[in-house]
Amino acid sequence: MKKVVFLLAIALTVGFMQANAQTQAPKLGYINSQELLTLMPEAAQADTTLDRYTRALEDQYKTMAQEGQTKLQEYQSNKDTWTPAIRETKERALSDLQSRMQEFQMNAQDSIQMKKAQLFKPLLDKAQKAIHDVGVEGNYDYIFDGSGLLYAKDAQNLLPKVKAKLGIK
Repeated sequence: MKKVVFLLAIALTVGFMQANAQTQAPKLGYINSQELLTLMPEAAQADTTLDRYTRALEDQYKTMAQEGQTKLQEYQSNKDTWTPAIRETKERALSDLQSRMQEFQMNAQDSIQMKKAQLFKPLLDKAQKAIHDVGVEGNYDYIFDGSGLLYAKDAQNLLPKVKAKLGIK
């Protein structure tokens, strides 16, 4: 009888161990991808290129604004001496310039966003590959972006491993 109880106890223990192994929680990790991007050396180069591009567009806009200011001052100074036909032509030119400036401003914003996406896509791809590699090497089931978490144990922060993978100190 003692043997039966002993064998039954062993069988139950093995069964619980197998069930526990099957219900083991997935391995989780997190990383702050924004922090990672700021640490990547290529990010500074991309930021510099984007700043130069943005300044060039701003300079073009300033030139257009100066032209508009000059034409407006000319109009205000001379409108009383011009014939109605000339005054109407000058008003139309001012209105056209204002429309061009607004269109330029909208196109410039879109252009800056496209340039930013173009410059940062290789960095994002490189970071994503490093995160993937760390996930595979560390046998993680899930890796979350830490900037969206409310709580995470520092022990699960994968930023140091991903930085090492990218050669960032």
